[in-house]
Amino acid sequence: MKKLLDYSNEFVKQSDWKDLALIKFCLCAAGVMWGMALPKKAHKPVAFLAVSVFVATYIPLMLKLFRIMDALKSKDS
Repeated sequence: MKKLLDYSNEFVKQSDWKDLALIKFCLCAAGVMWGMALPKKAHKPVAFLAVSVFVATYIPLMLKLFRIMDALKSKDS
């Protein structure tokens, strides 16, 4: 498992924003396909889980982005 994480870290280091965007689109498409395959009665709980995961990951990512933007603004001034 540690080796897999090392590979992942190296991949991210050698990637630019376009590569990471492609990964996000790929994961989104896989999630949509998986969601379409679920039975109707499972749609609501899965939708709730998906929204929860989105919010739980989006907020920290945006906070990190804002910290980086603030640091760069301070550095430029």
